[in-house]
Amino acid sequence: MIARIQQSQIDSYLFKGKAILIFGARQVGKTSLIKNTIKNKSFIWLNGDEPDTQQLLENITSDRLKAIIGTHSVLVIDEAQMIHNIGLLIKRMVDNFPEIQVIASGSSAFELADKTKESMVGRKEELQLFPLSYSEMVKHTNFVEETRLINHRLVYGYYPEVVINLGNEEKILNDLTEGFLYKDILNLEGIKKSSTLQRLAQMLAFRIGSEISTNSLGNDLGINRLTVEKYIDILEKNFIVFSLNAFSSNQDNEIKKSKKVYFWDNGLRNRIIKNFKPIELRDDFGALWENFVISERKKKLFYENQYKETYFWRNTQQAEIDFLEIKNDEIDAFEIKFNPKVKVKFTKSFTEKYHPKTTQVIHKENFWDFLL
Repeated sequence: MIARIQQSQIDSYLFKGKAILIFGARQVGKTSLIKNTIKNKSFIWLNGDEPDTQQLLENITSDRLKAIIGTHSVLVIDEAQMIHNIGLLIKRMVDNFPEIQVIASGSSAFELADKTKESMVGRKEELQLFPLSYSEMVKHTNFVEETRLINHRLVYGYYPEVVINLGNEEKILNDLTEGFLYKDILNLEGIKKSSTLQRLAQMLAFRIGSEISTNSLGNDLGINRLTVEKYIDILEKNFIVFSLNAFSSNQDNEIKKSKKVYFWDNGLRNRIIKNFKPIELRDDFGALWENFVISERKKKLFYENQYKETYFWRNTQQAEIDFLEIKNDEIDAFEIKFNPKVKVKFTKSFTEKYHPKTTQVIHKENFWDFLL
C-alpha cells in the first residue's frame, strides 16, 4: 500500500470527541486511507451511495442509530454527501455518543461541507485528499525511480489505480471519467445539461496555463458568464480543477480580474481531451509541465499547512510571471519551463515594483527541490 501524507494527520484526530470529515474526488484513495486508519478497530461501515443506506439514515433517531452501531467504536459513512440531513446526523452522533468516532468521506466539498457547516461548528476536523503526489511516490519507491517516470506522470497522472496498474492507464482513466467524473456534479441542484458541463471541462482542459475569459467561454457554449462561473466553481468544489487569480496592486498596466484554471491531475485532463500521446509527440508539453508543477506544489503547501496565497501576474505589455506565493507580504516568484536551457529573465516591471524575496525558474532538472 502506498503511504499517504495525511495518514498521520487522521490518526492524530482519532477519539478526540470530534467527527473527521475527509474530502476528495472519487477514486483518490479516501476509502483506502480510512481502512488503514481503522484496520485494528471495531467499526461499522455505511455507504451513502446505496439507496438502502440513504433510507436507513434518513431522519433516524439517536436510539435507533445507537442500536445499529452496537458495540463498535467507529462509524464510517462513505460518500456521506448522498445522505439527507447528514450534518444533523453527525452532530447528533458527536453530541450523544462522543466515545464513538465518526468518520465521513465525501467526493463533493460543496455538498458535504454545506450540509455540515452550521451544525458542526466545533465538532469536526477536516482533511482533504488529492490524487497521489510526487513526494508520496518518491517515499513509496525512491527518488531515482519516480523522477525517471515523470514524463509518464505528465500524461497519465497520479490517480492511485493508474499508478499501480502500469499498462492499463487509459482504460482506468476512461472508466473513471465515464463512471464517476460528472456523477456527483450532475446530482447537484441546478445542473441540468451534462453536455454543457462536459464541453466546458474540455475547453478548460485545452486552456491550462492560459488566461480564460468567462464571457468568451459563455459565448462558445451558448450560456451566460454567470453560469460559466457557477460551473467552474462546482468543478473546483468537486476537486477536478482549481484556479489562480491575477495578482495586482491596482497599477494601471496590470491585469486585475483574470484567472487561470488548472487540473488537479494531468491524467484526468488528458482523458477529457482524449489525448494520451507521449510527451515527445505532443505540442502541449509546456502546458502539461506547468499544470504538473503547480498542482504538485499546491498539494505540498496544503499537506504541510503552509498558508500561502497563490497567484499569477501579467501586465498589459504581456510581461508575465507563472506562479506567485505570498505570505506576510513576502513574495516568491517562479517561472515554470520544461526545458532547462530556455533563457528566462524576470521582468523589471515586476521585480522593481514588488521586490520578490525569491525568483526561480522551475524546470525538469531541478523541480524536485520545489516539490519535496
